[in-house]
Amino acid sequence: MNSDFNKIGFIGAGNMATAIITGLIKEGINPKDIYVHDIDIDKLNKIKKKFNIIALDNNVEILKKAKIIFLAVKPHIYPIILDEIKNDITDNHVLISMAAGISTDYIYKILDEEKNIIRIMPNTPALIGEGVIAMCPNKKINSNIFKYVKNLLSCLGEIELIDESLINAVTGVSGSGPAYVFMFIEALADGGVLMGLSREQAYRMAAQTLIGAAKMYMETKTHPGELKDMVCSPGGTTIEAVYALEKHNFRASIIEAVKVCTQRGEELSK
Repeated sequence: MNSDFNKIGFIGAGNMATAIITGLIKEGINPKDIYVHDIDIDKLNKIKKKFNIIALDNNVEILKKAKIIFLAVKPHIYPIILDEIKNDITDNHVLISMAAGISTDYIYKILDEEKNIIRIMPNTPALIGEGVIAMCPNKKINSNIFKYVKNLLSCLGEIELIDESLINAVTGVSGSGPAYVFMFIEALADGGVLMGLSREQAYRMAAQTLIGAAKMYMETKTHPGELKDMVCSPGGTTIEAVYALEKHNFRASIIEAVKVCTQRGEELSK
């Protein structure tokens, strides 16, 4: 792979850019090979100081310095950014899009031509190398380039290859999923505090319970329903709690959350 691809640029310096840069540097990418620009000067200076990477004055300069470009901005900013840089994108650039609701075809339309684009959907646990990164194979991009980017992103967590038609469902499950999980940790800890545990202890126990349960599923590959049954003794405390959750539509609420999140992604696509 051309050594130019070791130069990586970020348009946007928010949470996801921070998560990805963290993973890349942990993986051994030289901070001086990472370039970033953001219109928010305070945010730009913060990320520059945190990682000792190179901050540039505008987005066009990012394209001059780097060949792999992460578009790390909110969906509604995409038309502005793409219009700004489209005349400077060459066949040697790879744009990595990670915004909900922004399709590859939509980007092509703004650029007026097909360029090297890889669409991904990461989530914030990428910050600690435990993310889920969905990647959409693009038949228009060189397979070696795609493989290089895939290997580059593997330091952030698990890579899942999906068809782009399912990207909104990915947003509903793993892209937005950490928010649901954090809400569950908070609620579980609140229950512990209600019953007398200290706040600090309740949060630790709630978080570790989720970690342990998730690892138990991943390592055993046992159906979650069977694992749940293992905890539920006849007439015991856990089945009473499961009954309370079911009575209040616990599972239906989660399914509905994924559904409306997916639908919102589809609305943004339009």
